[in-house]
Amino acid sequence: MKKSWRSKWNWASVRLAAGLLALGAFSAGGQQLEGPLRLNGREVLKAFEPVRVVLQESSAVFYEGWKNINYGVVVSSDGYILAKASEVQPVEELTVRVNREHFEEVRVVATDFDWDVALLKVAAEGLEPVTWGETDGELHGTWVVTNGASSRMRRRARVGVVSANTREIRGGVVLGVVLKTDGEKLVVEKVSERSGAAEAGIKEGDLIVKAEGKELKSRQDLMDLLDDKAPRERILITLDRDGETLEVEVELKTRSKVFKELSRNQAMSGRTSDRRTYFPRVIQTDLMLSPRTTGGPLLDLHGRCLGMIIARSDRAETYAIPAEELQEVFRRLLNRGEREEGEAGEARAEGSDSAEG
Repeated sequence: MKKSWRSKWNWASVRLAAGLLALGAFSAGGQQLEGPLRLNGREVLKAFEPVRVVLQESSAVFYEGWKNINYGVVVSSDGYILAKASEVQPVEELTVRVNREHFEEVRVVATDFDWDVALLKVAAEGLEPVTWGETDGELHGTWVVTNGASSRMRRRARVGVVSANTREIRGGVVLGVVLKTDGEKLVVEKVSERSGAAEAGIKEGDLIVKAEGKELKSRQDLMDLLDDKAPRERILITLDRDGETLEVEVELKTRSKVFKELSRNQAMSGRTSDRRTYFPRVIQTDLMLSPRTTGGPLLDLHGRCLGMIIARSDRAETYAIPAEELQEVFRRLLNRGEREEGEAGEARAEGSDSAEG
């Protein structure tokens, strides 16, 4: 527990209890609570001020120009930050603010696709990294706190609960084609422009004959083969194009990315994270966030980091990478970055020696 707010904890507990009691203060006539007394209202959030201070000190805010685009988790005092890779890496002029300090130079150290996490580095000393919590116990129903929409200088808390058991999130990978059957022939009727099939050169009218050497006679044959596959895996597809046999290698992508399909609930929820499936293990919460408020730490009521918010799936379903897995990702990315930096340094030294020779 951080010394800066330890002495405030008893008072915070009292305010929290008062705030929670206020949530039940509906009149017999069904009158609604006033805004400040609702779950994320001003008066209730006073109970979470010590945890908000942790967010202020140990979460990073990423910017594209003046626009706040995502959050990050400060994991070392010397400037290492974990972030949601698919949100921050496409940004060319990325800057970051930690507490009130602004850093204009941000270096990508390494990326882990399986978790959609990037390790970034800024030139800093004396930052306040998160204190790690544990997620191996029963979390269902636990109060949690993360970043809501923040002002430029002040982090704002958003509160909710863990709403499901910790579990794996899968999705469904696709080639990116619409097929029709002609007897036992699979005919490509349409190719999605965002798909691995399009990138591999598959065209409308092609017959898909085999996948990974296995003969295909129905759509179900193909679905069964793809069932155990993951995004970014590549499979060999054998085609018949006007009597000519062709073999192409297709990168598999998630169904939601290729076809932009949303469930009815998701369609009613507004924008969701582009990458919201295929995570080995997640904590699910009912936090009502937006894609640009992902990436930051998920804290318990003691300010300990239970994980990192990694995706908004729909209106009240948000996923976080558990702390144990997140720490392992950090160690792995740090080691990879140091190894690659060392190899690059050796290559530069060899090139210098060759030039001198």
